[in-house]
Amino acid sequence: MVRFALEGKVRPGVVEQDVIREIRGSFLGRYRLTDVRHRLDEVKVLAPCQPSKIVALALNYRAHVEEMKGRPPDEPSFFIKPSTAVIGPEDSIVYPKASKRVDYEGELGVIIGKRAKGVPQSEATSYILGYTCVNDVTARDIQPKAGQFTRSKGFDTFAPMGPFIETELDAGNAWLETYLNGQLRQSSSTSDLIFGVPKLIEYITEVMTLLPGDVIATGTPSGVGPMQPGDVVEVRIRGIGSLRNRVVAG
Repeated sequence: MVRFALEGKVRPGVVEQDVIREIRGSFLGRYRLTDVRHRLDEVKVLAPCQPSKIVALALNYRAHVEEMKGRPPDEPSFFIKPSTAVIGPEDSIVYPKASKRVDYEGELGVIIGKRAKGVPQSEATSYILGYTCVNDVTARDIQPKAGQFTRSKGFDTFAPMGPFIETELDAGNAWLETYLNGQLRQSSSTSDLIFGVPKLIEYITEVMTLLPGDVIATGTPSGVGPMQPGDVVEVRIRGIGSLRNRVVAG
């Protein structure tokens, strides 16, 4: 599934190889396929959804915990990124003047398909619309100063996501890679997650209601590092696609 812009209008569709087939309705509700088709290279691919919030996990890969010289958490630790941080593929990540170090963090994103509150693990997958790529961009030098993550991770453009929503993915064994200027920097399977997707949905919905289109960013593997204006960062997840963004000076 994909959201795209064409002739000044935002439209939903289904990707069939290098062609988008338009749908009528919303993939967050009822829809039907049409016979209207567009080539992918003829449209502007947008962020795949418009979440009310992004719930992001901290220290949820075993190797990343070791990298950060921490210890595995006893329970999931999460924070909120605002909806205004969302951008799509090929949009620019703005390097804020307030920071001297901005890092990439490639992640698997879980898109919620229906209102979710108090969901047990056994029913969690029925609340998932699909999966996408997320870059949990972080102002690393601000993070320890603030004492919490909102400022360091909440800048506008700090939540790139896309390009598509994949509805059929083994979220417990998906391969994620992050490239900086074409060089591989992160490479891991989601099998290294400390808390899997069903557990995260149960834990988060005990606290808050997740709405259709909300996103859970499941955490980043080892290999996080800094970006500079002019750099290109690319998050790839096999079975989903490639999320590519350029960094520009604020």
